[in-house]
Amino acid sequence: MTTTPLDCQFKLSIDNVNAIAVYRYFESFNDEDFATTASLFCNQGKLYAPFTELITGQEAIQNYLETEAKGMKLRPKSADSQFLENGQQLIQIFGEVKTSLFTVNVGWQFLLTEQGNLEEVIVKLLASAPELLKISNQ
Repeated sequence: MTTTPLDCQFKLSIDNVNAIAVYRYFESFNDEDFATTASLFCNQGKLYAPFTELITGQEAIQNYLETEAKGMKLRPKSADSQFLENGQQLIQIFGEVKTSLFTVNVGWQFLLTEQGNLEEVIVKLLASAPELLKISNQ
């Protein structure tokens, strides 16, 4: 089964995956609808964001995004997916995050429950040390 991308401002197509929560994550994040973004996580969902400690739970994730993510635009470019033996789905997406000051390459790793909710999202900056220093100076 091939998934058709949702009607979003970007087109992300992941073959052989039904990853509605992932599409909605990008769409709601880019719309700065962080309540919706956080609701995609299971109750004790985890967000591993750069430069911060683990964020657990929908309310904590929403508060973090409202504080730290305003003005960011996520631009996914490519994806890979696999089903794990326990029935969960692991999706890795590569793209970039754009702010008013900089653009940086990013990798997202989504772990979905069997029901399709986000159990955890790991966000990794894919930048060299000089690139990160340049960003921190801006």
